[in-house]
Parts: sequence; C-alpha cells; structure tokens
Amino acid sequence: MYNFKYERAESVDQAVKMIQAGGHLLAGGQTLLASMKHRLARHEALIDLGHVHDLVGIKQEGSNFVIGAMTRHQDVAKHAGIKQHIPGLAHLAGGIGDKQVRAMGTIGGSLANNDPAACYPSAVMALDATIHTNTRKIKADDYFLGMYSTALEPDEVITAVSFPIPNKSAYAKFKQPASRYALVGVFVAQTDQGVRVAITGAGQGVFRHEGLEKALQSSFTAAAVDGIKIDASELSADLHASAAYRASLITTQTQRAVDAALAA
Repeated sequence: MYNFKYERAESVDQAVKMIQAGGHLLAGGQTLLASMKHRLARHEALIDLGHVHDLVGIKQEGSNFVIGAMTRHQDVAKHAGIKQHIPGLAHLAGGIGDKQVRAMGTIGGSLANNDPAACYPSAVMALDATIHTNTRKIKADDYFLGMYSTALEPDEVITAVSFPIPNKSAYAKFKQPASRYALVGVFVAQTDQGVRVAITGAGQGVFRHEGLEKALQSSFTAAAVDGIKIDASELSADLHASAAYRASLITTQTQRAVDAALAA
C-alpha cells in the first residue's frame, strides 16, 4: 500500500472541503482499502466519514424508508421496519459478503463505488429509489452509468437513499463462492406503478430487463418468465461463468425472486 494521509470529517460540509483539497472519501473501506493494498488505487489522502453521525440511521417518511449513507449492511438487514415492508432489501443486505463485511460496509460506499457485481444497485434500481446527495436528488434510472461509473460529481457526497415501499419485493443471488459477490443477482419489485426487475453481476453494470418486466406485469408468477429470451451477447463472460450460463441464471434467479416475493 502507498503512503497516504488520514483525515476525519465531522460533517458533510467539511468532507466536501477536504475532497476539494484533494482527498478521497472512505466509507466502510471494504473495496477501497483492498484496492490500495494491491496497489490498484492510489490516493494522497483518505477522508473518513465514520464520524459524520448525520449520515447514519434508518427512518420511515410516509411511504418511503430513508437510509443514511453510512448505515451498515447489518443494520439494514436487522431493521424491523425494512424486514416488514421491504423484505427483499433486508434479505439482500443480510447476504452481502460475510459477517465482517456486513459490520463495516455501508450502502453509500457501495453505491458510490458501483461495482458491476454489487448487490445494492439492483435494489436501488428495482425499487426506483432516489439517491440523496449534499446538492441534489438523483433517480435510480439516472444514477448508474456503467462499470464503476455514476452520475456523481467529483465533490458530491451521497447522504442518504430513499426507498419507496413496494407491494412485494425479493432478491435472489447466485454467489461467486470466493468473493460472495453476485455471479448473477436479480431484484424483483411489484408496485402500484408496475413491476421492475433489476439484474446485477451479469454485465457491465446493473440493468433492467423489459421482457421480464412485461411478463411479470401480466402475471406475477415464476412461470410467467418461461420462454422470455435473455440475450447473452451483451453479458459478461469470465473464468467463473460464460455469458450463456449467466443468461440462464437470470431466468432462474428471477423465478426464485418471484417465488420469494409471493411467499413473504
């Protein structure tokens, strides 16, 4: 690991000033620190957000749950309101990494990093969530721009994520056994506005599938997606799975998510 300066922000405004002075934000550090240890990333200064208490917590505001950016995965997984009203989100958070990762990793850090195999982006996309920053609010469909790329400006800080409460939701993930990232993960949400299906791990970033959504809008059953074509030509292929295998997994994980949503 390269040498770096450690700084601790006490507020979002202070963090922004530190970013403008050349610092880089540190949330849970599950990805950033590993990248630095392997010399895949180099930053002169890290700005620890762990003491910005305004960024931590979960609250219900009307028909939405607002989760602070520095809220740990384990706290989302255990939250009674999330488990009752958005069980798919609680299940997703409880399946990220291992116990140590869930104790340190944060929703804001995951979304800012936007790993193409991360779990949270699929929940944000499927639930039509809104990302709050220190300057604006960004809808999920406008936020994710591809592999490790988002709509965030260089000095913009995620402060919270607002999740509308769906009628039904569930997440099904086929894990890459070593990393526990999603080889393919599918989040399904049924709302009054329609069905949204978001897929992670299969491509260059999270994406929705129109064919699956239309089929489930007509009939919210696992059988409804039988015969829906999943085009493998734009899916990822690596030593863990071919594009064709990932296409097959998308169908299977969608069916499992629907079954779980109906059983919840």
